[in-house]
Amino acid sequence: MDFANGAGQPADRPYDAVLCDLDNVIRFYDTTRLAALERAAGLPEGTTMDVAYAPEVDLPLLLGKITPDEWVGTLVPHLFGRVTEPQAYELGFALARAPFWADEEVVALLRRVRDRVPLVLVTNASVQLEEDLASLGLSDLADHVVSSAREMVAKPDPAIYERAAARAGVPMNRCLFVDDRQENVDAAVALGMTGVLFREPADLYEPLSAVLENAGRGEEQGAPA
Repeated sequence: MDFANGAGQPADRPYDAVLCDLDNVIRFYDTTRLAALERAAGLPEGTTMDVAYAPEVDLPLLLGKITPDEWVGTLVPHLFGRVTEPQAYELGFALARAPFWADEEVVALLRRVRDRVPLVLVTNASVQLEEDLASLGLSDLADHVVSSAREMVAKPDPAIYERAAARAGVPMNRCLFVDDRQENVDAAVALGMTGVLFREPADLYEPLSAVLENAGRGEEQGAPA
């Protein structure tokens, strides 16, 4: 676990809001079929994701400018030549439509947190996010969802953190921010938030215990800064 406090305060203090990433913290993807298709096409595993998540390809999707299916179309020219055009489309759709699941341990912990302080999901996501959350049964998980595709700004841009803190109604230096990407955590810390780099559910126990061991939501929100 990497646990940092942007204000230089002790790490065991309570917080007034928790801001949490979605993908690779709560939601995880099964890319087994994609990997099999890459092997069959003679590509190293991970090639499609390397192409898909390059900023020039990924950012239009995350800013809500294109749909996931349109995103697949932007991948094809980058794969064509290494594989046939039909194979490129098959690889793209295997990524865009990969099945996903939610980590029940993390979800249960966050539901307990929401009983005490505001919980905001802060996620780089497509316009399909609301549908995805509903399919996972997580539409009610957080008080607010701050999605890059709806806000048209993506992490690690400071604006998305500022909007998330505003939705929570809490100063940024009273927010705990959780993400699986170091650059996103660093951006939050630079704004005064306390950051947790997520690798496994155990990484959340210590920082979130500071919230769970304190009083209820109303009292937490009224705590002095």
